[in-house]
Amino acid sequence: MHPEELRYTKEHEWARREETSLRVGITHHAQDALGDIVYADLPSPGTRVQAMQPCGEVESTKSVSDIYSPVTGTVRERNPALDESPELVNQDPYGEGWMLLIDPADPAQYDSLLSAADYQRFLETEASG
Repeated sequence: MHPEELRYTKEHEWARREETSLRVGITHHAQDALGDIVYADLPSPGTRVQAMQPCGEVESTKSVSDIYSPVTGTVRERNPALDESPELVNQDPYGEGWMLLIDPADPAQYDSLLSAADYQRFLETEASG
């Protein structure tokens, strides 16, 4: 259901380790709950981000929601394709719809994020709560 090779946050972001950086986006669950994404406001390269703090926003036909950084670090890259095609977040949240590439200040923070199984358990608890 959720790609096993990724790590997750309780704010519904995913992270994938790529050499020394982390590629980050929102989960299928998050994009599904938001509905059609019409705009993504993402930080510029060089921006410092803090773990579990808002670093951008996505706007959907339903609402505006914060994007949280899964780790503390510096934005290396933002997905330029989302400027023209924010719907990529809905169509391919774990691929072409990625949002940021972050250079983590402490690479060990990645290991403290939720596994796919832990994220699934969190979703089940959230749904029943």
